[in-house]
Amino acid sequence: MTFMLIALIFTMTVLLTLAIRQYAHHKDLLDHPNDRSSHVEPTPKGGGLAIMLTFYSALIYFYFETQLSTELFLALLSALPVVIISLIDDFYPLTAKVRFSIQLISAVAAIYFLGGVETLNFTLFNLHGIWLNFIAVLGIVWMTNLYNFLDGIDGYAGTEVLFVGLAAYILFGNETALLLAVATAGFLLFNWHKASIFMGDVGSAPLGFIFAILILHDASTPHFLGWLMLLSLFWFDATLTLLRRAKGKEQLSQAHKKHAYQRLHQAGLAHDKVVLLAMGLNVIIFVALYFLPTSSYLYLFLLLLVVLYSLTKYIDTKKAFD
Repeated sequence: MTFMLIALIFTMTVLLTLAIRQYAHHKDLLDHPNDRSSHVEPTPKGGGLAIMLTFYSALIYFYFETQLSTELFLALLSALPVVIISLIDDFYPLTAKVRFSIQLISAVAAIYFLGGVETLNFTLFNLHGIWLNFIAVLGIVWMTNLYNFLDGIDGYAGTEVLFVGLAAYILFGNETALLLAVATAGFLLFNWHKASIFMGDVGSAPLGFIFAILILHDASTPHFLGWLMLLSLFWFDATLTLLRRAKGKEQLSQAHKKHAYQRLHQAGLAHDKVVLLAMGLNVIIFVALYFLPTSSYLYLFLLLLVVLYSLTKYIDTKKAFD
């Protein structure tokens, strides 16, 4: 990817974000705070549309001008129904059943275009079987929703895209991830604390879907575990929080503020401090992946799970909440 193309993608996202922000103010399309919000002022939403428009415009160019495979291209296009339904949901709330149905259909389509997933590479051993396609579909739907759950404070979801995209490019040579990072960087200028526009479901849900596709595209390679570790702060926090709430017999569909990043904010850390703290941990993960051989990835993955769980337990002690 040339510098000129990077600059063009970045500039396109900046201009689109500015246009969406102005339109949202004009039409009063604002996210009004409630008792579950981490912001205190009405703020324009839907800025993630700028990321999606830029990413898919550039992706089409990449497909016709570079070596992006047809399988991956079509699988990534499968996220477009999720983009559309999420945009609608941002302004005209839909039922969970409708959102889930579209996500499920899109996930099945993505797996079909990828040619199926019949191997998961854990470096020291592989899992095989057609049954893995079922797991893959559920994984896409879960990643789609968990990324939405983790978009709760200024700059967090966008900064994670920027980090993972750059890291995946350096570690795996993945230009699609770099494209996603550059497209998100233009939006992040306006979403960093104090955010003047929010990403909305139209950004966060498709981003999770896209990351899931990139992970599964590398499912038969050691990069599979590498991807999981790069994104570990998000999927670990979301999954552990869900399990804890289920154990506590809470209504899982009810909004809450019990994710680790939210509790750090409740404990007194500003939005940007929480994001920088999380990215500091991400950098440590990246350095480990960069210097350690792929044969050690499974051991590193297991160690990371222990570290993340220990950090979560430590965060539990910082502030009591209902």
